[in-house]
Amino acid sequence: MLETSKTQSINRLLSQVRQAVDTGNFERAVEIAEIAVNLAPNEANTWNALGVALRASGRPQSALLMYRRAFDVAGQQPTTFGGNFANALTDLGRFEEAIAWHENVVGNIPSSHGWNNFGRTLRKAARYERALEAYEESIRLNSENYDSQFGRAMALLALGDYARGWPAFEFRMRLPEFRAKYYPPDDTPYWDGRPLPADSALFIWPEQGFGDSILSTRFLPLIRKHVGRILLGVKPELKRLFQGLSCIDELVQLGEAIPAHTAHAPIMSLARHVMTSLGDLPPPIPFHVPAEATEKVAPLLARAEGRTKVGIVWSGSHTFSENSTRAVKLERFLPLAEIPGVQLFSLQKGPKAQELADARVGAAIIDLAPYLSDFADTAAAVQALDLIIMTDSSVAHLAGSLSKPVWNLLSHATYWLYLQERSDSPWYPSMRLFRQPSPGDWDSVFCSVKSELAIFSEQTTAAAGDGKK
Repeated sequence: MLETSKTQSINRLLSQVRQAVDTGNFERAVEIAEIAVNLAPNEANTWNALGVALRASGRPQSALLMYRRAFDVAGQQPTTFGGNFANALTDLGRFEEAIAWHENVVGNIPSSHGWNNFGRTLRKAARYERALEAYEESIRLNSENYDSQFGRAMALLALGDYARGWPAFEFRMRLPEFRAKYYPPDDTPYWDGRPLPADSALFIWPEQGFGDSILSTRFLPLIRKHVGRILLGVKPELKRLFQGLSCIDELVQLGEAIPAHTAHAPIMSLARHVMTSLGDLPPPIPFHVPAEATEKVAPLLARAEGRTKVGIVWSGSHTFSENSTRAVKLERFLPLAEIPGVQLFSLQKGPKAQELADARVGAAIIDLAPYLSDFADTAAAVQALDLIIMTDSSVAHLAGSLSKPVWNLLSHATYWLYLQERSDSPWYPSMRLFRQPSPGDWDSVFCSVKSELAIFSEQTTAAAGDGKK
């Protein structure tokens, strides 16, 4: 009876760990898992649960230790925990090891879940064609595995297969975490792309990041031809930037009452109705930069005193789950300030902006962030700079839309937008891509950027001198 009671207690604890992880209460999950391990240190499942909780809390290295203890307790390396072990290896960027583990798992216990995890690792390793195969095998085993359906969409888009990628991208609407975060409560129909009557109104709501909204505005003029009126939902930070767009009939700030409308659609779903290949890609939409925003930043930019004005951003939103892969520390950018004739300006916003104050380099890098209250202010600053150098985030989309030269520094496995093995972007003609040659190799990227910036600065200075003659 005691043994049965203990087993029931362990099962309750493991259930509580799963619930805490599913609801995002990761630290609580770790605490409960530790109790389970102390209660049953000879149970492999308790060690595995602790590994799951630690990985969810952002401690993949610690998770690996717990998975190995689960293997030891079980007396082998069971494929039951092998997938979890491989996932932690993936988080650490140890892709070759992770791939080998996943191959072992799906080879011994093929499951939709296992193939989905394998596809995720392959996608993070930038092996998109093989990732596509893994996702499709996962879907074959379970067509309702929407994580795999969405992963398949990401692989297709990264491969530039928009004809199949955009329809597959709609599976994001089936993911509970997506619907809970973005999907608006609305009784009107979800727009399917068919023309609406002349007296209709389509409400387009924002989703995902600021950059995704900026990116997708290019499709609004094309969509406008198929509907009566466009009501565009917008986050407050983008409202001034989007004001004055001729293809929009009304801007609706999030939190405000939504006017009556005929149908609704998320902004990232517009592309599938008008684009099946890069040949269909419309140019970025031109934004109007308010005069008051330009006047606000002008005195700060004047401090460059003839030097090449270069804006920098080293991190995107800290709430984005994969930001740690695409972002760097400010210190990576500091050698660029050593180049003669270059004046750096920080456009960095959010918690990462504190790195500039901590570095005590305010005399060499002018901080614009306190003067940038929204994207209209940022647009004014970007428009006045000579060049933007940054890791991928929303400002890259803004700079590209303003046709400002922007050097986008990319991790090895990039956002789907940037395709593969290109140094240019069809989506933004003014953008140049600097890619990691291998996972985690920022040294090569910044070495190239420093050399190229020295050349750019010389050319900019020479052109400015010729203009004064």
